[in-house]
Amino acid sequence: MQLQYNTAVYFERKENHMFRKMRRFRQQLDRSECEQILKTATSGVLAVYGDDGYPYAVPVSHVYHDGKIYFHCARQGHKIDAIRRCAKVSFCVIAQDRVMPRERTTAYISVIAFGTARIIDDEPGLRKIAGLVGEKYSHDFPEECRQETEEVIAANTMYGVEITVDHMTGKCGLEVMKERREAQAGSPGVD
Repeated sequence: MQLQYNTAVYFERKENHMFRKMRRFRQQLDRSECEQILKTATSGVLAVYGDDGYPYAVPVSHVYHDGKIYFHCARQGHKIDAIRRCAKVSFCVIAQDRVMPRERTTAYISVIAFGTARIIDDEPGLRKIAGLVGEKYSHDFPEECRQETEEVIAANTMYGVEITVDHMTGKCGLEVMKERREAQAGSPGVD
């Protein structure tokens, strides 16, 4: 059996990393829209190099702040073990996923970030991450968040994770592109 390789795969170099250019570049979102999606999404899927070489993907509640992705987690478990083994990760957020049965497609908007994860275990770093997470998810309960953060730090049961984004792309489906063009031009038949 002879293997055939796709010679039309393009790569772009960013610092010391190689990332594929998006094949359907017309559907690519600009960086500011990608960042807005990361900021407003309430969850994303972290993918790491798991046990025995199997990928491990797990949903997490995250914060995107100053170009980095943050979340907190337990001090032990599959996710932390994988990050210790290999700091290279990817993180995916699906902002829209509307199935269109008649068209046999999906109107989707998604972002994927590739980066380097760093485990944070110092108290100031943990307070920062817990504060960012608390502000995003429990902003009406700042005192409760602060108190819980101090308890968790005292009990030594939490790590923070900071992902430095090395590369990020966003993409929307063709149906979303069509809807956006129509909205910009004014809906057909509307005065």
